[in-house]
Amino acid sequence: MTDYKVLFLDIDGTILTPDNTIEESTKSAISQVQELGIEVFLATGRPLHELDEMAKELNIHSFIGYNGAYAVYRGEELFNEPMMSSTIDQFLETANLHQHEAILYTNNENVFTHIQSPTTQDFISYFHLYKNASYSPVINDQVLGMTLLNLKESDISFYETEADIHLSQVNVEGMRHCYDVIRDQVNKGYGVQMVLKHLGIDKQCSIAFGDGMNDKEMLSNTGESFAMGNGHPDIFQYAKHRTTNVTDSGIFNGLKKLGLVK
Repeated sequence: MTDYKVLFLDIDGTILTPDNTIEESTKSAISQVQELGIEVFLATGRPLHELDEMAKELNIHSFIGYNGAYAVYRGEELFNEPMMSSTIDQFLETANLHQHEAILYTNNENVFTHIQSPTTQDFISYFHLYKNASYSPVINDQVLGMTLLNLKESDISFYETEADIHLSQVNVEGMRHCYDVIRDQVNKGYGVQMVLKHLGIDKQCSIAFGDGMNDKEMLSNTGESFAMGNGHPDIFQYAKHRTTNVTDSGIFNGLKKLGLVK
């Protein structure tokens, strides 16, 4: 059996169910692999400053956040890759032109272009965001990630004008009008590669679980990869395995297939 060393887990739709809870089977699976000495990373589009409660509940101390722009290993910063200020300016100009809203994530807070709008307030409520502020250009050189709100599928082309950036639909019911801004060179796959290099772990000794299109690079850069049964229809081609839904012990069943949990 492969000597697995590290496990990367997406959060929304992978760990968290649609009602924002974590199944007991998921908690058990994480605990069991930790007892085997496997390091567990949360690998998410979410800002790391909003993960304290979940991290404590799951006893996880290592993270890849902002869709691969920032990583921490047991309190040690591994890398920090802000977006280009020119990209921020361009995207906000486009969003304003088309009546879209934007959320910009720094290492300390969530910054909103329309913090009082109903759409933004729904987003804040659903994702339990607390460290919130209104946008000011002074943060442009600190932005690690961005989410766009109120988009139709036909609006994506307005933003994909730069060759190294694409949008990824948020794979959460009721939030599919939201799209994460993903950099081709800085994404979850990049984050995984950087972590493996830092820890001296071979790709074949790594495992990943995800459900959204922002997980495709991560699933492509690990030895064992699992797409959740509730995943985006296009994500399955990037994963080695398909597991059950997030509401049907998806993480547990995947790890059981590898012989890591009972």
